[in-house]
Amino acid sequence: MKEDQQRFLSLLEQLPARLTAEQTGWVLNCQPHDIPALVTSRLLKPLGNPAQNGIRLFCTADILELLKNRSWLTKMTNTINQHWQRQNSRKKCQSSNGAQNGHSRAFDLAEVGGGR
Repeated sequence: MKEDQQRFLSLLEQLPARLTAEQTGWVLNCQPHDIPALVTSRLLKPLGNPAQNGIRLFCTADILELLKNRSWLTKMTNTINQHWQRQNSRKKCQSSNGAQNGHSRAFDLAEVGGGR
């Protein structure tokens, strides 16, 4: 655990009313890049109506309440796992398709151009 995380979590008696995505990740013991997946799946709700590319803030009291709910924690864990499995399979698919398409395209051009 990083020093700033430790300092932040030691303040548990007086947390700020709103948490950033990074701070929310610290409290939930997940990575900041997992938070958008939790928002998309509606397991976390940001405060207000932030713009698509805006900073999302989360209610500390709500987050601390969710920590007590074992079924929510299970859903959160499964959602994060499924999200990254999909992301990794997409990357794998794109890289294998790109290599195949690149090779076959070069081969097609060589045939059309008479092997120039």
